[in-house]
Amino acid sequence: TDLCRDICSVEYGNPCESFCPAAVYEMVDDADNPGKQKLFIHHENCVHCKTCDIADPYQIITWTPPEGGEGPDYTNM
Repeated sequence: TDLCRDICSVEYGNPCESFCPAAVYEMVDDADNPGKQKLFIHHENCVHCKTCDIADPYQIITWTPPEGGEGPDYTNM
């Protein structure tokens, strides 16, 4: 998370907050470090599109299927 807060925010403006169509990634205030932020992951929002795996400028996000291989049933949406 330090990479997100200290480097990515400066170099790229935390693009994960924008490229994820499901708003999984959010920089929030870090209660343990006043005046700083940390990355919060809303995993329950994930729609399994793998955009994060492709668009992350540092390639530190590794998308993996959920346990049991379950996910959105796009054919019935």
